[in-house]
Amino acid sequence: MSSVQPIPADTYKLGFIGAGKMAESIAKGVIKSGVLPASRIQTAHKGARRAAFESIGVSVAQHNNQVVENCDVVIFSVKPQVAKDAISQLRPLLSEKKLLVSVAAGIKLKDLQEWAGHDRFIRVMPNTPSAVGVGASVMSLGAGATQEDGEIIAKLFGAVGKVWKAEEKLFDAVTGLSGSGPAYIYLVIEALADGAVAAGLPRELALGLASQTVLGAASMATQTGKHPGQLKDDVTSPGGTTIAGVHELEKSGFRGILMNAVVAATKRSRELSQN
Repeated sequence: MSSVQPIPADTYKLGFIGAGKMAESIAKGVIKSGVLPASRIQTAHKGARRAAFESIGVSVAQHNNQVVENCDVVIFSVKPQVAKDAISQLRPLLSEKKLLVSVAAGIKLKDLQEWAGHDRFIRVMPNTPSAVGVGASVMSLGAGATQEDGEIIAKLFGAVGKVWKAEEKLFDAVTGLSGSGPAYIYLVIEALADGAVAAGLPRELALGLASQTVLGAASMATQTGKHPGQLKDDVTSPGGTTIAGVHELEKSGFRGILMNAVVAATKRSRELSQN
């Protein structure tokens, strides 16, 4: 590890291989938060996605090899099925001087490192709310990534939400919870709104209240430090409306259904990552 050159934290350049929505979200968050100026970010694309990056001041090259040559930190923001080809084609340029990052779901560090030819690699599992700056990302460092490397990447992804570190063996469960979890919550919001419509509220008001209620409850859970069970007890007065609603949820196995959803998504993630 002593031979690995540190990434210059104040001057490094960030490159994206893959110019999709996740890369755009990270770039926007990084620029907006002041972590990096747009002049130090680059991606490559020949099609319509160029405009999305050029509109925020990001340089867009014609070819991926130009991005790798120009940048110190390279994030592979590509679909899992093309990750191997994307990394393997650039392997001659991927020296250990460069810190490599993957956000491709289900692709393990051992494979990423094998394709790149070295282990200065960090795997990150973000989720889609990163697009609005409230993502949940989990990162795991390859054997060749230093603590300083980890701090740089935590700062980048911290620009679009919160970041945790975890062992890679936990990533399937991370996928089942925070990766797939937004979809579960969208169903909850939709169902709450449908219930309110059934109870007489106009659709627009119902959807607005349901969305804001979920946002508010999540904010209470993250900001007060109280256990969710305590927060639930704080709302449920004896013989009141809330406990009547909670009773219905419990009769229907609400908790078990959500637990089963996370377990099922985790199992599917494990199956996909083994293929």
